[in-house]
Amino acid sequence: MKKWTKFNAVVSGFMLILSFNLSASGETANKDQVKAKLQKALSMEISAIGDAPVPGLLQVMTEKGLFYTSEDGKYLLQARIYSIDEGMRNVTEDALGEMRLSGLEKFSDNVIEYKADKEKYVVNIFTDITCGYCRKLHGEMDQYNDLGITVRYLAFPRGGLNSRTYTDMVSVWCAENPQEAMNNAKAGGTVASKKCDSKVAEEFAFGQKIGVNGTPNIIMPDGSVIPGYQPPKQLEAALKAIL
Repeated sequence: MKKWTKFNAVVSGFMLILSFNLSASGETANKDQVKAKLQKALSMEISAIGDAPVPGLLQVMTEKGLFYTSEDGKYLLQARIYSIDEGMRNVTEDALGEMRLSGLEKFSDNVIEYKADKEKYVVNIFTDITCGYCRKLHGEMDQYNDLGITVRYLAFPRGGLNSRTYTDMVSVWCAENPQEAMNNAKAGGTVASKKCDSKVAEEFAFGQKIGVNGTPNIIMPDGSVIPGYQPPKQLEAALKAIL
């Protein structure tokens, strides 16, 4: 009798494991099916799909930003999810913040940096060399640096990859002295044509992926974003508030 009971326990345990594995396999297959369905319907590359904070929804990361979908892929939502029990924490923004910071690591060696001598803070800014407020921000670079703020530029040609601005920004990134080329371009000077294996197009695509739709777009050290120009003192105050 004891042997039979032990045998039943072993079989039951095996069936439980098998059931779990089949369930997990089914979930993976379902997500793959939803991913394929969405990619075909939206003509967008999906880099990741997984469970959303809200039961019944999946979180979908695409080349055009973060979306949510029903578990069957029938409905697509572009929304913000807030956690009421956590003081209205913006769960969607937290997910985007993590993605911004992890994505920035890929471009750490491809930014044009203006380093503060006594660095206290580092901000990454998506910029366009023809943007008026980008030029205003750049004209105050010494003031940002004096406050201990290091600025790292990423390229975001607003006209897209077929624009003259894109071509000029590639030339700036490929220049022998990118800082000097950036200074000249932001001052409205003629950009000398240069070509190299730059990541301007990749930075532009990454900007679109994390929701950049204008410049300047400032990514803070915690992954949050300040869209638009910020005067030096105002940016310093914002940095102090999160660090």
